[in-house]
Amino acid sequence: MAGTLYLCATPIGNLDDITFRVIDTLKKVDLIAAEDTRHSIKLLNHFEIKTKMTSYHEYNKYDKARSLVRQMLDGKDIALITDAGTPGISDPGEELVRQCHEAGVPVTALPGACALINALIVSGKATRRFCFEAFLPADKKERGMILKELENETRTIILYEAPHHLERTLQELYETLGDRRITLCRELTKKHESIVPTTIKDCLEDLKEHPARGECVVIIEGKSFQEIKEESRKSFLEMPLEEHMSIYSEQGYSKKEAMKLVAKDRGVGKREIYQQLLELKNK
Repeated sequence: MAGTLYLCATPIGNLDDITFRVIDTLKKVDLIAAEDTRHSIKLLNHFEIKTKMTSYHEYNKYDKARSLVRQMLDGKDIALITDAGTPGISDPGEELVRQCHEAGVPVTALPGACALINALIVSGKATRRFCFEAFLPADKKERGMILKELENETRTIILYEAPHHLERTLQELYETLGDRRITLCRELTKKHESIVPTTIKDCLEDLKEHPARGECVVIIEGKSFQEIKEESRKSFLEMPLEEHMSIYSEQGYSKKEAMKLVAKDRGVGKREIYQQLLELKNK
């Protein structure tokens, strides 16, 4: 009978945030796979956990995952922990989980601290719909593509960023998204936790005087539907009326139907469109 993979959330700062269930599981499993064993040994020592550890990180995730899966197929129970927070979120645990499912190894999650959720719920931004982008990619082309995608994102956006890259990222966000409202969260759950509702522009100004310290989570408000509607209306108003009509005519709409759709796009009445077309015809 195959063993089980336990995804164990660990504290993101305050050690008291670990759950009794996680401590108990870490003591009972046959092996703990840790992103950085040198970092995790401090946590294990604090809670007097003697279970053997092995390293599982970004640079060995494929081969090591296969090894761990073989051990679980042989009946061993393994716990996966990351440096901080919930494994599998923007870390190599994703690959191990995928291989477990392919091999038929049971996977279960032990909930706990997660920086993106903590930051979201204290941000004051909309929480019903949100998207998580983790760290923006270093590759310039890929980074630009993702920023462009975020330009019209209506959901609340969550980003992770290192303090020494924060200013650059905010500048790129300002150039792409404009001056959105944000909440900058730093050192979550730690002694010097900082949660600052601000704007991208104001945050950039503040960073000139007070450079960022500690890992950061940036919560960005999404673009409003009203703003998108106004931008769409503006683009249609800048388009020649006859060209606008032809868009719908070429799709098979009758002249009457096309006028109705054009009027809706431009935020005016159908009679006004009819009058404008009549004037153009008489010229």
